[in-house]
Parts: sequence; structure tokens; C-alpha cells
Amino acid sequence: MKLRDLELKDLPLMKEWMQDKSITSAYRRNFEELTDNDITNFILNSKNDHSTCHCAIVSDIDEYMGTVSLKHIENGTAELAIIVRKGAMRRGYAWFGMEEILDKAFQEYNLDSVYWCVNRANERALRFYDKHSFHEVIDVPNNVLKRYEDMESLKWYSVLKGDEINIRDYVAGCKVIHIKTIPTVDSGELSFFEGTHEVPFEIKRIYYISKVPEGTRRGFHAHKELKQVLFCPYGRIQIILENKNGREEIELSDPSIGIVIEECTWREMLWLQKDSVLCVAASDFYKVEDYIRDYDEFRCFISSEGKGDEK
Repeated sequence: MKLRDLELKDLPLMKEWMQDKSITSAYRRNFEELTDNDITNFILNSKNDHSTCHCAIVSDIDEYMGTVSLKHIENGTAELAIIVRKGAMRRGYAWFGMEEILDKAFQEYNLDSVYWCVNRANERALRFYDKHSFHEVIDVPNNVLKRYEDMESLKWYSVLKGDEINIRDYVAGCKVIHIKTIPTVDSGELSFFEGTHEVPFEIKRIYYISKVPEGTRRGFHAHKELKQVLFCPYGRIQIILENKNGREEIELSDPSIGIVIEECTWREMLWLQKDSVLCVAASDFYKVEDYIRDYDEFRCFISSEGKGDEK
């Protein structure tokens, strides 16, 4: 995945989402009325308007997946806007676009704050921002609010310079750990953890998954007893976890971040970047009988566990 300037070749796929009412119905603008000429002019003008920054979110093979923007860049603030095609949803493109545009806002444009709003009827967008721990704000500058004075039922979000985004201690009840890391000037970093010390179990097996194409999904299983630590020493992988605590996801892209799974948890892994590596440290040797590969069986298993706890 990467960000780049919008290009004329993106027009057909931009028009795809503009004509998809399931995406645009909650937006202020009527995108359906835009012609090819309108879209062409937008792409061409985006390269010359210094008060805005419009970027294409694209795959590793340069396929357009969506647009992310900073609008009204002035006085140390800007508004954020993002939209992705239906085919890009649930594949990590929206979150990648958010991270990259916020980094551009604070590093390249040296902004102090970024604001954006969501129509409260746009449930998909609200779930996305809430999942990534963005919170509603009320201290929005008047010059920003004025642009939306004709609209009601908006939920406002913001990020300020220096804010840490998407920092979590747990995902679906599984602990997120910070793996000890020792940096060496001009020579990289060394990260390590030790069984029964940083990890709450003895490690009996280590394995890793590599050479996986972007967009590939793996996993689709749970373990009855096995405990594991998952971490990504290279690349970007989205981890979806589900257990009795609910279903949540987290992106692993920092070699010093890991997830400890100590209870029966269904897991799915989506490769957001080709050749990313997923490493697993496990509490036991391979046992085929410990696997649950059928989702309905998994749901029955954790349901029966809960009933056992009540007795």
C-alpha cells in the first residue's frame, strides 16, 4: 500500500464509488451528478491547489483504492476527508490512508490539529473511528464549524500534534505487549522477549509465515488450550480476533508490538503488504486435536466454556 498523487488513470475507479449509493448516501455532496469532465478537472486541479492535499490510496500494484485529503489547510489546522471503494473495505486501506495523511499533516505541513466530521447516520464510518479509539470532540474552531452550519447531527473528531493514535492495551481481551527493544545508533534495533518473563508461559515452539501476497487472508481457526504470542517483524498484517470478549482487530506493523492470546480465540490474518512476516511463539508442540477450524464449532465451544464458568 502507498499514497501518491491522484492521476487521470484513477478516474474509472473513482467514479465507481461515486455512483455507489451504499457509500455516498450519508455524504453532504451528491457525487452521482459529477461527470467525467468534473472528475478530470478535480484530478488536474488537485496538483495546483496549495490549500488542499488530495492523495490516492493505492495497492502495491498501483490500483486505486480510495482518496484521502487534507482540506482548508490554514492557520495550523486542516480538515480530513477519506473515502474508499467497496472493494477496498475491510482490507486495511482506510486505516493506512488515515495514518499516512495524519503523518503528512504533522510532519510535512507542520499542522497543530486536524479535524473531521461524520454524519451520525453514517454507521459504517462511526464504527471505523470508534474502533480505532478516536473520540468525539466539542472544541472545534468556529471557522471550521461555520462551513457546516447548514448541517445537523454531525459527530466531530480531531487529532492534535503529538497525539498517539490507535495505542491499545488489549484487543478482544488479549494483552498487547511492548517487546523489549534495544536501538543501536546507525545499526538498527534488537528486540527480544523471554518465556515466563515477558511472556506468561513457557515457549515450546516458534514458527513464522512468510512470502504471502498482499490481500491474502489466513488463519480461520482457534485453539482450545494453546497459548501464543503473535508479532510482525516485517511488514503490515491486520489481525482479527474473536472470543467471549467480542470481536476486534488490530494492525501489526511495529516489530516491538505483540499480542498474547491465552484463551480460546478465533483468529483471521489479512496481509496488508506483500512479503510481510508473521511470527508466533507457542506454549506447546503442534497438536492437531487442539485446533478448531469450523467457526460454528468455535462459537459452541466458547459458549459451553461460559456455561461451565457459571456453574
